[in-house]
Amino acid sequence: LVSLFMSDLMVGLVVMPPAMLNQLYGRWVLRGDFCSLWASFDVMCCSASILNLCIISLDRYLLIISPLKYKLRMTSCRALWLILATWTVAALASFLPI
Repeated sequence: LVSLFMSDLMVGLVVMPPAMLNQLYGRWVLRGDFCSLWASFDVMCCSASILNLCIISLDRYLLIISPLKYKLRMTSCRALWLILATWTVAALASFLPI
């Protein structure tokens, strides 16, 4: 849940202010090279948010189908690995193409 919070917070603090300026002025008013960086952060934060929701859903599903085996399957190390994988996939999907 903290990872989801961080991705949504980054959307609100990093992505939304330039998007708001873009909407208000009808054009990109910031430096030109910042546009690509902003677009990458936009894709990364939104992708991380969606992937975090998928991981949370998977975690809840595993807890529901086998509550007695859940503690053995979902260790803190495995949870950390899933969070790191989520952010890595989101970063690779956003910064490599742009």
